Amino acid sequence: MYAKPSPMICSAVLAAAFAAFTATVHAGNIKALSDSPLQPALTKVADLFRQETHNQVTLGFDPSPAVKKRIEEGEAADVVIVQPDFVDELTRAGKVNAGDRPIIGRVGVGLGNRGSGPAYDISTPEKLRKTLLTADTLVFNNVASGNTFAKALEKLGIAETLTARIVRTTPNGIFDPALKGKGNDFVAGTMPLIATTPGIKLLGPLPGDLQNYLVYTAVLMVNTSQRETAQDFIRFLTSSEAKDTFAANGVN
Repeated sequence: MYAKPSPMICSAVLAAAFAAFTATVHAGNIKALSDSPLQPALTKVADLFRQETHNQVTLGFDPSPAVKKRIEEGEAADVVIVQPDFVDELTRAGKVNAGDRPIIGRVGVGLGNRGSGPAYDISTPEKLRKTLLTADTLVFNNVASGNTFAKALEKLGIAETLTARIVRTTPNGIFDPALKGKGNDFVAGTMPLIATTPGIKLLGPLPGDLQNYLVYTAVLMVNTSQRETAQDFIRFLTSSEAKDTFAANGVN
């Protein structure tokens, strides 16, 4: 025989349904533009934010100079996550807030080769030097991480020796020459991107004082229409939960 639910149970069910409906109705949908090396980690952090708040974050990735250019050319967003120098320029241009800009993490520069290549030990400057001298091709970009690697070659005293083997590319073009190569080809760049690019093996970070970290900060766009949700997202980026996820994906 069917038992009619009690009024108390009915009220609880209705309250839960209303709460879920209200959360859905009021959920925000923001857009964040970020530097490319953060993509593996930030994608997971944004998913955690969605699970906890029901707010959606649409992510766009490009190197910091390209993000700056997209914004200067009128692309709309709510949050920008780039290197501090580019935030300074966007602030002067009136595109982002001049207020709080928390540091959300930093990314180191490393060396990789094709997955089928040898697992070289580059844990000391001398071991790195010996490894690089075996290169047929050495690929790195023409922005911050590439400049760090160029300085490392100078410190190792092999920049001139390797000149003819060096290929400098756009930030997004560093992997193709190594993947399509037939010799002992290396790629230098940010470690999260090396570690997550199919066909490329991360050999390790630049050792000792050859290393230089790319720092990233998050800032609110001046013309955001989702100010509260955007601010919540920036605060979430500095939470312990987000920091753990960043650290597990190569962002310290």
